[in-house]
Amino acid sequence: MMTVGISEFVYRQKPNSGKTYSSLDFPEIAKYAEEKLNENDYVKGYRDGVVIIKIENEMTKKFTCPFVKINDNSILKAEVARRRPEEEHYIRIKSTNGTPLETGSVELILYRNDVLKESNENTTESDWELISFHAIPKEVEEMPMGAVTMMRNQLQLPGGTKGHYESDKWAKSVQFWQKYAIKEEE
Repeated sequence: MMTVGISEFVYRQKPNSGKTYSSLDFPEIAKYAEEKLNENDYVKGYRDGVVIIKIENEMTKKFTCPFVKINDNSILKAEVARRRPEEEHYIRIKSTNGTPLETGSVELILYRNDVLKESNENTTESDWELISFHAIPKEVEEMPMGAVTMMRNQLQLPGGTKGHYESDKWAKSVQFWQKYAIKEEE
């Protein structure tokens, strides 16, 4: 049986973080992911050693979506940010108004231990680690990877895991962020 640990990285996903968060605790989410992984109920991620477990049942109500749809009345704010001290800065855009969208589905992102070891990102000895989860708005069919994440991965910058993306993936990521923004917490 494959095991799923909780990456230290995922602990940033809490209320007032601008990230998807859940009323479930992290061990509950990891246990669900472990069950689905062992049932082979997942889709392949952007590379070997990355899988996505979809949640499309009542459990989605336990995840809060941080996104608002951008419209003519949106007030956007840019800020310089970084996820961790060793990573490069990036520009993060948030909406200061708008109503967060309803969660339609959730994706649990798991990385295999050997993939995380490539960049010394593993934080457990489990076979896989839960590194992130994303509440996807009801109106969005497929959530693209964020362009900044793709950049980190493709350029193998600190905080990234080696990857290469087709131009269509880049375009869909940019298109998504032209339509949606993270709602700034009040």
